[in-house]
Amino acid sequence: LMVWLRRCTHYLFIVVVAVNSTLLTINAGDYIFYTDWAWTSFTVFSISQTLMLAVGATYYLTFTGVPGTATYYGLIMTVYTWVAKGAWFALGYPYDFIVTPIWLPSAMLLDLAYWATKRNKHSLILFGGVLVRMSLPLFNMVNLITVADPLETAFKYPRPTLPPYMTPIEPQVGKFYNSPVALGAGAGAVLSVTFTALGCKLNTWTYRWMAA
Repeated sequence: LMVWLRRCTHYLFIVVVAVNSTLLTINAGDYIFYTDWAWTSFTVFSISQTLMLAVGATYYLTFTGVPGTATYYGLIMTVYTWVAKGAWFALGYPYDFIVTPIWLPSAMLLDLAYWATKRNKHSLILFGGVLVRMSLPLFNMVNLITVADPLETAFKYPRPTLPPYMTPIEPQVGKFYNSPVALGAGAGAVLSVTFTALGCKLNTWTYRWMAA
């Protein structure tokens, strides 16, 4: 009975963590809808994505203890997000205008840190957390610059159903001088390591709760 209960709880927690992580980052690829504040929103979204990937993937990874699980978790988040992005397709936006955050490479680095340090949790927290927060903004910027004519598309497909803060407006050219990639990575520097540690802690708490 305890084995059955533990397994059921394990899968329940995995689903809850994966779904909630995705829900909290579901609009994190919609930088272009905030055209006047694109780089600012990119920085903020980079932090949110880093934290949710770090805590969820680490929890999942340490729960199973199998390197590769973080990548699987990143894949789950990606699939969930693509499904949600179907709403933009339904509104008439073209395929190459939709930006889905890239989590997989960063999740792979998390797995690599866990495997290379022989499943050492402290190394996972330090190295894995740093790798995630340094890599995720970089990959997402590559993702963003591949969007074809974002401003032209934003004006071509206006939707009155969009709330005011998501309505494309004329951008202020030359307003941002700092790199949004560097800002995103730097702002999440301490927090990502903290959230990686939280993922490990959630695993410990879950085991203790199930064993009670």
